[in-house]
Amino acid sequence: MAQSNVDPITLSVVRGMLETTQREMTLTLEKTARSSVFNLAHDYSTALFNHTPEMVLQGQDIPIHLGSLIPAMKAVAGFFEGEINEGDLILHNDPDYAGSHIIDTCMYYPVFYEGELVFWTVCKGHLTDIGGPVPAGYNPEAKEIYAEGLRIPPIKIWDKGVPRHDILNMLLTNMRARRDQEGDFNALIGACQVGARALIGLMDKYGKQTVQDCIEELLRMANTHMNSLIAEVPDGLYSGTAVLEDAGHGFGDFDITAHVTIKGESCHIEIESPPQIPYFINSYEGNSYSGVYLGLMMFAQLPPPYNEGLYRNVTVNMGPKGTLCNAKSPAPHMNCTTTPMETLTDAVRLAFEKAAPAKVSASWGHANGCNIAGWDKRHDEEYVTMVLASIISGAGATNSQDGWHACGPECCFGALTSGDIEMLEHSYPIIIHQYALMEDSGGAGRFRGGSGTCWEVEPLDEPMTLITFGEGRRIPAMGAGGAQSTMVDKKVGRLEITRNGGTEVITDNVIETINPGERAANKNPGGGGFGNPFERDVENVVEDVRNGLVSLEGARLDYGVVIADRESLTVDTAATEKLRAV
Repeated sequence: MAQSNVDPITLSVVRGMLETTQREMTLTLEKTARSSVFNLAHDYSTALFNHTPEMVLQGQDIPIHLGSLIPAMKAVAGFFEGEINEGDLILHNDPDYAGSHIIDTCMYYPVFYEGELVFWTVCKGHLTDIGGPVPAGYNPEAKEIYAEGLRIPPIKIWDKGVPRHDILNMLLTNMRARRDQEGDFNALIGACQVGARALIGLMDKYGKQTVQDCIEELLRMANTHMNSLIAEVPDGLYSGTAVLEDAGHGFGDFDITAHVTIKGESCHIEIESPPQIPYFINSYEGNSYSGVYLGLMMFAQLPPPYNEGLYRNVTVNMGPKGTLCNAKSPAPHMNCTTTPMETLTDAVRLAFEKAAPAKVSASWGHANGCNIAGWDKRHDEEYVTMVLASIISGAGATNSQDGWHACGPECCFGALTSGDIEMLEHSYPIIIHQYALMEDSGGAGRFRGGSGTCWEVEPLDEPMTLITFGEGRRIPAMGAGGAQSTMVDKKVGRLEITRNGGTEVITDNVIETINPGERAANKNPGGGGFGNPFERDVENVVEDVRNGLVSLEGARLDYGVVIADRESLTVDTAATEKLRAV
């Protein structure tokens, strides 16, 4: 083992200050942002890079952002190589430069110390609009990326400390709800500056070389953790396949396969996916890194630090260009951070679980959400937002506990928050009739999957455009360890629109107009279960019924538990034993 150049006390203090810097950046975004996507749902991520550039610290943020930041930072730094100056600020969202999807806009701020580039502070956030024909960017009718919104290759919006107001004005002029976008831009800029200020203060206190030595040690620690885990896995080739369901595009279901080769302390991951299609679920290479890394980390479950050192001995091949997980222009892609990323994540995780079955866990519910837009009479202006509360699904169960409720979707892995209902109603001219856990949505198992949620909305005084995206509306979250659900229809997502005295159930990605007096209820899948559901303790099933998590029918069909009376919750022991004996 290499000898560290820093004492453990200094290392601990510098590590703590780096983590505090990242948290300060995150809090700056939360407290200064304009849109509900930022200040309520926290759909943003922050990271610190060294001059190499190598990620030295990632926030406890959105996995779909963090994995793609690694290749994106290298692409942006490479684009401006030799032209990076103190006071520059670079903006970028283009998947051709390793961006995730164009609604996720990223800012990169080079941090100079004594005239030398030492760090980058980086912030990425999901804007509520990026221009294009459909509000909020998700266009299920798009056949190419040009029909989705504004692509921004690496561009300087500050040049040597001078803001480029002409460029900023051009970008913002092409976005709906300009006040929100401008406010979120300013929050991203402020967070980058806050991070830079803290890093300069850190180097002032401990010296540039000491800080750099500490960072190298943190990278080495993360690399050691991952290498030790890989070394415990028997050498060999392991494959996992997950099914991406047809979400109304007419191309059918797709298989995504991950092949994992373990050799000593090295790991190679190769992705096999079908050719790209003229529909918005293609994933460019940078975004697919997020899916691969999330699948690996779900398996690894390593302690911090979390930095690029984790992946020094991990190589990835996304397959040939022009495929679903390695798309090339002009493939439409806006849905890619949820679909197919979550399926890609499942495929990678399944491959690793074949290598080490003791670490098996169930899949989380996949994203199945909606965006809304319309006219706000209160302010005489357009509103548009991605409703992050509408994609909150259930977490998967493990071999020791039930899945957490309302914690998904898998692509965000618990980092999203719903925000207060009252704040959403204050921000937009809507009334939210229901935000609740859904009965029977959690996957059945000896340990039950977490429950998904229902988010039901009505516009107040003007028609509202509602756009759906995602999947998980036919195939439920995968269970593990022998888990299987008999009642499937309650465990998948769907949109239910109540109008003209009836309810229409929609399982495709659509653009709908919802009028005042009509309601749209978006229902999310739960997480997968773990183990044989007939082995679940009867009293636990009764408790789930008491809490509204499982219905009487669900108890009987999924768990083989017959409850004779809803009020007393008395179990018919003989009938239960007979069912469970089958």
